Amino acid sequence: MMISYPERLNLAQTPTPFHALDRLSELLCAEGAQCPRVWIKRDDQSGSLTTGNKVRKLEFLLSEALAQGCDTIITSGGVQSNHCRAVAVLGAQLGLKVHLLLRSDIEPQPVGNLLIDQLVGATVSHYSHHEFKKLHQLFDQWQQHYGQQGSKAYSIPTGGSNGTGLWGYIAAAEELQQDFVRENICPSHIIHATGSGGTQAGLTMGFKLLGIDLNVEGYAVCDNNAYFQRKVSEDIQQWAEQYAVPVDVNGLSIVTHDQYIGPDYGQAGPEIFAWIKQLAALEGVILDPVYTGKAFYGMVKDIRQGRYSNASDIVFLHTGGIFGLFAQQQKLDY
Repeated sequence: MMISYPERLNLAQTPTPFHALDRLSELLCAEGAQCPRVWIKRDDQSGSLTTGNKVRKLEFLLSEALAQGCDTIITSGGVQSNHCRAVAVLGAQLGLKVHLLLRSDIEPQPVGNLLIDQLVGATVSHYSHHEFKKLHQLFDQWQQHYGQQGSKAYSIPTGGSNGTGLWGYIAAAEELQQDFVRENICPSHIIHATGSGGTQAGLTMGFKLLGIDLNVEGYAVCDNNAYFQRKVSEDIQQWAEQYAVPVDVNGLSIVTHDQYIGPDYGQAGPEIFAWIKQLAALEGVILDPVYTGKAFYGMVKDIRQGRYSNASDIVFLHTGGIFGLFAQQQKLDY
C-alpha cells in the first residue's frame, strides 16, 4: 500500500546497508544448530555523529518542532544515551538550543556519548535515579523556564518514542521491504534491541501497513515483557489517534524477549563483551554493551536453542551505540 507521511527533514544517511552475516551463519551451523541465514540491517551507519536508529525518528520529530516555531529542544535519557547524543548533534546542525536531562547518580566523566553532547554545546542537567522518577515534572519545569526566557521549547520523550517518532520505523519497514526484494528473500523474523519501545512500535506497525507477514521481535535491554506490551501498544494507539489511522491495536502481535537484560539497564555481563569481541573479529561489525550486544547475544543463544529452526532467513537490525562502547571499553579485557 501507499503510505502517506507527514513532513520530515532529510537527516539520516539512508538507505542503510543490508547484507548477510555468512561467516556467523556458517559458525552457528557448524555447531550443529538448525540455523537460518542471518542478515543485518546497518542502521549503525545512518550517520557519523548521528549514528544509530534515533535519527530516523528525529527526522519527523525535529520537523514538527521547527513547524511549531520552536527554538529549544528538551529531551532525556541515560548518561550514555544514543538518542540524546543524536538530538544534541542535530540541534547544533539546525541551530537549535538543546537541553538534555540525563539519569546518573554521580556526574560522570565526559566520555562516549556524553563527550559528544558537551562538544556540540548541549546544556546537560544530571539527575539521580530517584529524581528521574519525576521526569514529567522535570520536563514541565524546564518548559516553563524557557518560556519565561522568551524561548519556545519542544519536548521529545526518552528515545524519541511517541506517535510522531513512530513514523521513522514505519519508513524503515518500507526500506527493508526494498532490501528483501533486492536480495530475493522473505525473512520470517526481524530482531532488534528494544529499550523505549519506539523502534519496535514503528516496525510492528510498518510491516502491518505493508501487509508483510513477518515477526518483529524485540530483545529487551530493560523492563519486562509486560512493560513493552503496554508501551508499544500505547505508542501505536497515540500514533493512530494523532494521524487518524484506523487500526486495531489489540490485533497486533507484540513480541518481546526479556530474559537477556542482565544485571540492569546499561550493565552487561562478560558473555556480552565476549560476543562483542567475537563478532567484531568475525564480521567487522561493532556492537555495544547497552543495546545491540544484549540483543545479538540473545538472538545467537536462541538460534542455538532452536527458537528459529524453522526459519530460512532472519534479520538483525543494528540500532547503533558505538559511542557507548567507549565508556565501557575497560570491560573488553584487552
